[in-house]
Amino acid sequence: MSSDLHVSDAELEAGLPEIRRAPEDEGVVELIVRRPAEGEREVLDEGVLDLEQGLVGDRWWSSARSRGEPVNTGTQLTLMNARVIGLIAPDRERWPLAGDQLYVDLDLGLENLPPGTRLSLGSAIIEVADEPHTGCAKFSARFGSAAIRFVNARDGRHLRPRGMNCRVVVPGTVRTGDAIRKL
Repeated sequence: MSSDLHVSDAELEAGLPEIRRAPEDEGVVELIVRRPAEGEREVLDEGVLDLEQGLVGDRWWSSARSRGEPVNTGTQLTLMNARVIGLIAPDRERWPLAGDQLYVDLDLGLENLPPGTRLSLGSAIIEVADEPHTGCAKFSARFGSAAIRFVNARDGRHLRPRGMNCRVVVPGTVRTGDAIRKL
């Protein structure tokens, strides 16, 4: 690795073939992370997905409400490909820093999962939203400039390396290790 915490452009490019081998129709929920407050992360064995709140206990819901902002249910949940975050952050303990709630081993590419596609995971069903999910300054600070270039590269956006936004359409419970299936 190029530094203790950040991978290089070359390392990221070398990992693309492995990312492209992610399963298309059925994968696995690798990690569930709740963000109870700004800068806090809780790794969960089990999470409850709710029609209003998204991941119950995650600050997504409460922070928008407390600011009096309209709640965009299309951005209730963010999913990130576990192969991408594993490449960017080889130390799995750092994965939650990306800020997503669900890390899955599944092809999240636009061609495989266009907006409106539904996915079952545990007893819940979620739907892929139109809103893109892109890397931000916090992501860059945590994972480095090569990582932000990699996830936001114009020619790679169809792979959704930064992940995707989803909304809950059928509430339920999801556990680490559950299958995630394209419906």
